[in-house]
Amino acid sequence: MTNIGIIGSEGRMGAALKAAIAEAGAALSGGIDVGGDPIALAKMSDVLVDFSSPKALVGNLGAAVAAGRPILIGTTGLDEDHHRTIDDAARHIAVLQTGNTSLGITLLARLVKEAAARLGPDWDIEIAELHHRHKVDAPSGTALLLGEAAAAGRGIPLARHSERGRDGHTGARAPGAIGFASLRGGSAAGDHTVLIAGEGERIELTHRAENRSIFARGAVKAALWLTGMPAGRYGMDQVLGM
Repeated sequence: MTNIGIIGSEGRMGAALKAAIAEAGAALSGGIDVGGDPIALAKMSDVLVDFSSPKALVGNLGAAVAAGRPILIGTTGLDEDHHRTIDDAARHIAVLQTGNTSLGITLLARLVKEAAARLGPDWDIEIAELHHRHKVDAPSGTALLLGEAAAAGRGIPLARHSERGRDGHTGARAPGAIGFASLRGGSAAGDHTVLIAGEGERIELTHRAENRSIFARGAVKAALWLTGMPAGRYGMDQVLGM
């Protein structure tokens, strides 16, 4: 039986992860939150699942490396320094980092990449997302994941082709841009729509999360897959064999 340790166990995802671990027939080795000891948790776990905060990431990765344990990182709001730290850790242990652990979103990202590659830059891409009022980062990690998929399909860097926060007299839409719109309100677990608009026609690819259990189930599936994998950086698409 695989022992899974939860970092961020008292957050919204914590309870959902505990239920998903039991549902999958795995074991909960323990959980920590702010002020907890990630090294102690890592030593008694086969794999770690981190849904804590960006500021805790460096310490959590260090604990995983020190204990030689794989780690799944579902924390969003990461910057370039965080990703460099993840790359460094992946030289020593298996690390899966993702902006969304939903299996449906993983497939959606593949569809977005395929559409962007085949339709080309003449089709405009806009990504709209809705989350609950308590979410602190925007665009969401999932929206950025979908944006990266679209950019990868076009063979361009997202950072140089994204448009965000339009307000006032902004002028015409930049050719080839990938736009983002973030909505916040109520208790929405997460809705994402990728609009791909051409002349006289448009495609809308949508995923709606009805509750957090979908993320928890996906995270547990990925954590079990990650156990025993060699050192390296992995993604949810590999969990689905894509």
